[in-house]
Amino acid sequence: MSTPPPARNRRELTVAVLASALAGALALLAGGQTWQQVTVTRQPPLPSSVEDLTGSAIAPLVPATGLVLLAAALALFAVHGIARRVVGLLQAVAGAVLVVSGVRVLVRGRTPEVGDLASTVGVRGADLSGDVHAAWPVIAVLGGVLGVLAGLVVVLRSRAWPAMASAPRSATRWPTCASSRSRPTTSPSSAS
Repeated sequence: MSTPPPARNRRELTVAVLASALAGALALLAGGQTWQQVTVTRQPPLPSSVEDLTGSAIAPLVPATGLVLLAAALALFAVHGIARRVVGLLQAVAGAVLVVSGVRVLVRGRTPEVGDLASTVGVRGADLSGDVHAAWPVIAVLGGVLGVLAGLVVVLRSRAWPAMASAPRSATRWPTCASSRSRPTTSPSSAS
């Protein structure tokens, strides 16, 4: 037994919205977590220090694309037609940027720079080494893949999806104040 087209269309819209929102949430979550731990070995007598770099410090586009994907999820309800397909294209591009940001950190790693560190005291001549924590970049990549898929579904399937309800365009559909004025009124002086 097949699902009626209107129900299937609403289900596709719901899945696309939820996928985009989940992709955005994963990007924001991953962007705020530690992606790399940097060890600064300073010249004596200064002690070594360890600093954590978040995803937003290493790949600043990760939280930005997360916000774009969340906004796109909301926009899917508000627009229809060609505008909805443009939003889907924006979702796919944001997801691709998220994938590239995560993969770049995973593949090449990242050499820490002095500007990344909170404390630059005694860093001149210090040895910087970093260890990448792969879990959060992988989550960013998964969020990006989900964003790309949601965007492609919107671009390819959104023509038949329902639009948000609009207000009636005819003034005759709304009750008017004129109908209340047409009733005869009795004044207190004429009632006696």
